[in-house]
Amino acid sequence: MATPLLDTGSTPTSLRVGTRGWVALAVLMLPVLLVSVDNTVLNFALPAISEALTPSGTALLWMIDIYPLVLAGLLVAMGSLGDRVGRKKLLLIGSAGFGVVSILAAFAPSIEMLIAARAALGFFGAMLMPSTLSLIRSIFRDREQRRLAIAVWASGFAAGSALGPVIGGILLESLWWGSVFLIAVPVLLPLFILAPVLVPESRDPAPGKLDIASIVLSLVTMLPIVYGIKHMATEGLDLLGVVAIVTGLTAGTLFVRRQNRLETPMLDMALFRIPAFSGAILINLLSVIALVGGLFFVSQHLQLVLGLSPLTAGLVLVPGLVVMILSGLLVVPIAARVRPSVVVPIALTISAVGYAAIAVTGGAVDAIGIAICFLLLGLGIGAAETVSNELVLANAPVNKAGAASAVSETAYELGAVLGTAILGTILTASYRNSVVLPDGLDAAQQNAAGETLGGAVHVAGELPAGAAEQLLNSARHAFDSGVGLAAWLGVGLMIAAAILALTSLRRVR
Repeated sequence: MATPLLDTGSTPTSLRVGTRGWVALAVLMLPVLLVSVDNTVLNFALPAISEALTPSGTALLWMIDIYPLVLAGLLVAMGSLGDRVGRKKLLLIGSAGFGVVSILAAFAPSIEMLIAARAALGFFGAMLMPSTLSLIRSIFRDREQRRLAIAVWASGFAAGSALGPVIGGILLESLWWGSVFLIAVPVLLPLFILAPVLVPESRDPAPGKLDIASIVLSLVTMLPIVYGIKHMATEGLDLLGVVAIVTGLTAGTLFVRRQNRLETPMLDMALFRIPAFSGAILINLLSVIALVGGLFFVSQHLQLVLGLSPLTAGLVLVPGLVVMILSGLLVVPIAARVRPSVVVPIALTISAVGYAAIAVTGGAVDAIGIAICFLLLGLGIGAAETVSNELVLANAPVNKAGAASAVSETAYELGAVLGTAILGTILTASYRNSVVLPDGLDAAQQNAAGETLGGAVHVAGELPAGAAEQLLNSARHAFDSGVGLAAWLGVGLMIAAAILALTSLRRVR
């Protein structure tokens, strides 16, 4: 991996950073690790949350989705704000708020309070991720160094995801579900100590004034669209869902028109006319939908169907997550020599094979099979996202790094929302339609067992042995039938992303 750091002679030596720059990168990895650990830990805490707070299936999905939903709605605004007030300053403010709200989330007494805390985490989380990626863009001006730095950044997500199941499993073995939110505290403390010293401040030298109307329009674009998708996936095509999506699309149109008129827009729409930029954004979106949707059902299958403990279930996924890290790093020297239109489609096809292996079994996969399938999924996505993220920043001017980074992050977070909303809702709907409840359940037990697999496991603990076994067998079969359907959708998403890479990146050297 030393090759990308060598001066090839094609880039002025003055653009290359030394040890201080790489140490600053290590500090910037702390919030990246935090966000990715938080996402993975929560997936493995779903069964415990379902049993402790007994949410409805819809409330459980909202608890997961509200964080990336708020995050996605605010990322562009926060990226633009960081360009204006200073990216390091915004990073530190967001980290402080994220830490405080994480403590509140850990002790939430109800699902409603937990949803509210997750929304607040999304608000402060929106300050973190564009700041880290845009600071990397301003620190690493040499493209070879920047490509490696972005590979480390992207691998930080995978590293956090790899640590999340293990750390979360250890916590959930002996502590309550809220302990998974407290991980933020020890991660953020070193950031507050080291970032002011090691990370240089950067901002747009001519930012213009902050446009409140653009911020409002970006929010009114994201929130209704995602809500409409979630609503129609659960309730079917109806007037409320259509109105929500039309409202979001209308606001999005007004947002684009306003950006094209402003002298200093919040988001430079000319970036989207660059095929490599817009193609890389869409590739990230489709990849994350598939990845997050897969984690949603795989984590529950391992624990609630196969009966593994949270720690053991986490360890099953670690090989795939480690491979995701390695593929993101090892693709760096390959990407310097092979066109993205070749590297990215091959990587995404490998991921499609991993999903297909789950789909053809109809969801009835043992732990070893899950580990192998997730390894293939991680191998492809790790390599593809490193290349696509580098293309996003390479095609954006350095003074607009915050806004460009925010667009990339919006694709990630919107993908997280849609991954859970689409694949998760398919899974929930299939479960509701297929589960057969035994006689003798009261209204509360029927509601809990009929909504989610976690609820069925909780209710089974209150029943006689025969009725409990009948309920669990039906619930697990109903759950896995939905896994098969969701996995086929994942295959389609990976193939669509590969075709998009072939077409949009074909002229990129």
